[in-house]
Amino acid sequence: MNSALYMALELGARRWLLAFGVGVAAPSRRREITAGDRGRLRREIAEAKRRFKVADTAPVQSCYEAGRDGFWIHRMLAAEGIVNVVVDSASIEVSRRGRRAKTDRLDADKLLRMLIRYGSGERTLWKVVHVPTREAEDARHAERAITALVAERTRQRSRLHALLALHGVRDPIHTTFGNRLGPRSPWRRKCLPET
Repeated sequence: MNSALYMALELGARRWLLAFGVGVAAPSRRREITAGDRGRLRREIAEAKRRFKVADTAPVQSCYEAGRDGFWIHRMLAAEGIVNVVVDSASIEVSRRGRRAKTDRLDADKLLRMLIRYGSGERTLWKVVHVPTREAEDARHAERAITALVAERTRQRSRLHALLALHGVRDPIHTTFGNRLGPRSPWRRKCLPET
């Protein structure tokens, strides 16, 4: 009997591709499930354990690439008793020879092989992302939202400065600018266009 089952997840918006294996030389088993379907995930893990002759009590080690889904998947896998690592996708080795084929199946198989190597003690083949607490992750989202709003405000102010410069208005924009706007075009003595 094998001592552990390895599972790599290739995540999509609607579907997840699961790749299972027990060793680098052993063939992998791939299954597709609906994104976030915990019941189906449990069934596929149980079936993979049976197919690879892994004990029901054997640990499951998994990985997926960090991305837009964040860390809720990591927390879900941990709640299922699965030892999971979130991998920095920029740290995954890529062949430099010619153009590389890119499909979910190939990516899942590559992640699986790397996970098996990682599970065997090879710790330098990729970078593991630190999973923050739920509270820290929520605080980071608020900080990112504020940063995005400040960037949008700067973009709009720059656009407004450029539009005003077209009409010869060079006044700085601050809180009372709207009250002072009126007929500001000194070279034409006419009101600015409304659009």
